[in-house]
Amino acid sequence: MYLNGAEIFYSEQSNFALFAKDAYNELGIKYARFFKMDNLSKLAFLGAELILKRTDTTSEDIAMIFANRASSLDTDRKHQQSISNKEHYFPSPSVFVYTLPNICIGEICIRHKQFSENSFFIFDSFNAQPLFDQVNSLLEMKKASKALCGWVEFDNENYEAFLYLVEKTGDRPHTIDEINRLYTT
Repeated sequence: MYLNGAEIFYSEQSNFALFAKDAYNELGIKYARFFKMDNLSKLAFLGAELILKRTDTTSEDIAMIFANRASSLDTDRKHQQSISNKEHYFPSPSVFVYTLPNICIGEICIRHKQFSENSFFIFDSFNAQPLFDQVNSLLEMKKASKALCGWVEFDNENYEAFLYLVEKTGDRPHTIDEINRLYTT
């Protein structure tokens, strides 16, 4: 895990569950709900923790604008398997609740007591333009003072998270070129 180009956490774990548990411990997080989350939510939560624990979150109006390719497909498959298994039919409400990708945003908002706008887009690949447009619109309309944005993808143990925080006055320009540069760095 990197923050502003500096390595914050490294793990040899190839299994996401073990990686996430190690990262949770290394970041010193104390939040029991974490262990009930699906993998997409855990990934988004860990990325958000890395940024928001170093940010003033007292304003309660940090918007969340996320995107990915697989939506909640990883959890959707688990839920479908529990329905399809006629011998062990037991669709768990604790799995069903994560069959929408925006639930990961809800988990972050609950943790950091944020009540602003949020959106979760589904694209074939990372696309900076809609994130850029949505954030600028929210900041211009004063619907949010800041926005946590990015790409959070989890599907079949393949995962990737790229998050960034935007506010009106920042250290770097908020442009599509800068977002793409940071994403590919």
